[in-house]
Amino acid sequence: MVLPNQLTVLRIILTPVFLFLFIAENPLLKQISLVVFLIAAITDWYDGWLARKFNYITNWGKFMDPLADKILTSTAFFAFVLLGVLQMWMVVVIVIRDFLITGLRLFADFKGDSMSTSVLAKWKTFSQMIFIYYLLLIYTFRTVSWIYAGNEKYFAIFLDGSLIYYSMLVITLTTVFSGGIYLYSNRRLVKKIFLNET
Repeated sequence: MVLPNQLTVLRIILTPVFLFLFIAENPLLKQISLVVFLIAAITDWYDGWLARKFNYITNWGKFMDPLADKILTSTAFFAFVLLGVLQMWMVVVIVIRDFLITGLRLFADFKGDSMSTSVLAKWKTFSQMIFIYYLLLIYTFRTVSWIYAGNEKYFAIFLDGSLIYYSMLVITLTTVFSGGIYLYSNRRLVKKIFLNET
């Protein structure tokens, strides 16, 4: 259990802590949840950096690290569903796609192969994270009285239902489309993995 793997475990442990704090009624707990999420996100960057720099690369780490990332981001999406901010069907579509592709990549690694990642898939991940941070910051800062006071009209714009809905719709469609491209680009490898074709 090298340090990068310990950080991965920490990220998994912090995920339900973040969820509990974020959906709480207490404004202070919501504010703490943002800190918890940021710490979890930093561990993602730091454990990857450590693994590459000191060659702390293990099979367990290669399996759990991307899984921990998906658990964290999926939990954040579902937290906003629980608060009535996002549509359940969009989040379910994104989570199923992400876990499916992540599972295929992990299975390919297990078989000794590697699946290429498209530029669109990278942009998909980037857009998801930016959107999650956007919502987290807006909903957290809204609970801070000295930030919210006098800026109500700006928060109303940032929290506009149509803005959030259509932004999430674009992210959902991009996620599904990138998943289709991912499967098509790696179709031979997918057949080889599951049908033992050469």
